[in-house]
Amino acid sequence: MENENPFFYEYETVPFDKIRNEHYMPAFEEGFRLLREEVDRIADSPERPTFENTVVELERSGAFLRRVSGAFFGIFSAVTDDEKMMIARTVSPKMSESQHYIFLNKPLFKRIEEVYRNRDSSGLSVEDARLLENTYRGFIDSGAGLDGKERERYRKISTELSLLSLDFDNNVLKDENRFELFLTDKKEVGGFPSDIQKAAASAAREKGRKGWLFTLSAPSYVPFMRYAGNRELRKKMYLAKMAVGSQDNEFNNRETVREIINKRLEIARLLGFDNYASCVLKDRMAKDRKQVYRLLRQLLKYYKPLAEKEYKTLREFASALEKDGAFVLMPWDWSYYAEKLKKQQFNVNDEMTRPYFELERVEKEIFGLAADLYGLTFRKSPEIPVYHQDVTVYEVLDADQSRLGLLYTDFFSRDTKQSGAWMSDVKGQFTDRQYVDHRPCVVISMNFQRPVGEQPSLLTYSEVKTFLHEFGHALHGLLSKCTYESMSGTNVKHDFVELPSQMMENWLDEPAFPDRMGVHFKTGKKIPAKLVKNIIDASGFNAGYACCRQVSFGLLDMAWHTLESPFEGSIERFEKKARKKASVLPEVDNTVMSCSFGHIFSGGYAAGYYGYKWAEVLDADAFSLFKEKGIFDKKTAQSFRENILSKGDSEDPNVLYRRFRGRKPSIKALLQRNGICP
Repeated sequence: MENENPFFYEYETVPFDKIRNEHYMPAFEEGFRLLREEVDRIADSPERPTFENTVVELERSGAFLRRVSGAFFGIFSAVTDDEKMMIARTVSPKMSESQHYIFLNKPLFKRIEEVYRNRDSSGLSVEDARLLENTYRGFIDSGAGLDGKERERYRKISTELSLLSLDFDNNVLKDENRFELFLTDKKEVGGFPSDIQKAAASAAREKGRKGWLFTLSAPSYVPFMRYAGNRELRKKMYLAKMAVGSQDNEFNNRETVREIINKRLEIARLLGFDNYASCVLKDRMAKDRKQVYRLLRQLLKYYKPLAEKEYKTLREFASALEKDGAFVLMPWDWSYYAEKLKKQQFNVNDEMTRPYFELERVEKEIFGLAADLYGLTFRKSPEIPVYHQDVTVYEVLDADQSRLGLLYTDFFSRDTKQSGAWMSDVKGQFTDRQYVDHRPCVVISMNFQRPVGEQPSLLTYSEVKTFLHEFGHALHGLLSKCTYESMSGTNVKHDFVELPSQMMENWLDEPAFPDRMGVHFKTGKKIPAKLVKNIIDASGFNAGYACCRQVSFGLLDMAWHTLESPFEGSIERFEKKARKKASVLPEVDNTVMSCSFGHIFSGGYAAGYYGYKWAEVLDADAFSLFKEKGIFDKKTAQSFRENILSKGDSEDPNVLYRRFRGRKPSIKALLQRNGICP
């Protein structure tokens, strides 16, 4: 097997064309074996512990395992078949056990402790000192200070949690894929833009059916909720979406949610904390739950009155349209009537922008923005193997033509891909002992509509913004210049990681950028300046509602993770109570969000969803400097690159931000952007 397994040969880029599912397990097993050997060598060393022979050696260990893990988990969410799911279920507890082999290793921890005690006299650089701090805290947070039964209990629970997260994701994917809405009456799709009709008809043909097929995937669900005139069908779609993972079938996540929450609480208690949020937040920018709730309360103070006003306006608008003075605006109505009101107020809707944002051109212009700001070049590399035919690879070059890394783009929806959009690492950046800079390989995955017939893939304005968001994450990875892989790229605090991604979205709301990007895919005419102005004017439309919606997710996340006793109650009642302060729309019975809330139950954002709003304060404040100096100002861009994008977690993010901005962040720029204060 080893002679045929690509992982056992040296390669510069991952040979996805040669890797088969049967290659992963032997390679993982070898990675686990090598890691144990390396850890044993460090732990059993007769030499006096030093930063180099203990902390750095540990950081460098597990290289083969990281190689295999990156090639598997870096693409797992994009090509999730049953066989890969079985591999993941087999590997995940082994991954947990390999972490336990490190962090619960008493001789190794003793050496780490000694280096940490002598840190003030070690003459370490800022980056080295941070690695030492992260390593020591990592051991403490992973149970190194526990003994006996508590130690073994920690080991068991953390292994179980890794499997529960996998089960959660798998259930969501399969439950979403179960739902299909076929329409055969032309009247039911009469209000849909032609592009959406074509995509739905194409989806139906692929299933061997006539008519139009709609699913719960974002490219299908979102436009359906915006344009479906049949209220009962909108309700049906909404209830199906809000029931994912909570129905009485084999994909029910209710018990999984309870187990995850209760096991996280038990881990927190083992480590000496009252709740899981306190355990997590001590290492974030926010530091503690008081700061998180302070941010969420501050946002509600400014945005909740605006959201309530928006609801009243939209309800009155819908009532007038429906000639029903008693009309109650429900959650399945919001997108439909909001789209109509936005069209009336600003003469624009998302679908009006679609013909002007052809994916190929959008990609070219977004790459061009990176060239303008940072001097980057993106060179298509068809000779590099890919993991799916939809994927394209680019070699990314710096202004001096040095190689920065590889970018894999994976744009289209498919049954084996999780919903949403994300960036992942196939390989991280680091500098080795010979001072060779190993460059990263990153993937950005979206769920855009495929080309239909002769028509290319066309994006809405909001989808372009999603592209920019994930591209910002990619730049964070590609522009990294750190010594240690564990602190490079996007391996930063979760309430800091969204700054580079949300920062990139800002350029779309400045006329100069959409003006050069928007060209009609048929006529070749530039997007009208009036349409660009209307898009930008409408960008703050229903900003209060949008903010309160995000705050409600943050409140739900914090409610789950500030529990101080095991949860055994009703998930529905718990959710409604947790989100009540930020709720604008009427509550609906038999709807559950938690059972499909992947960000906090499988995506690493537990006690961290507030980070999106935290980073929004940062990105608005940071971009205000670009607006002051010029949105394409190379000096400001270089400062952002040097102080934020290249640094990873090599320094405290609060320090990095103040170095870029010259002061602490202020919420004022966000309020100005949303038109709440002048």
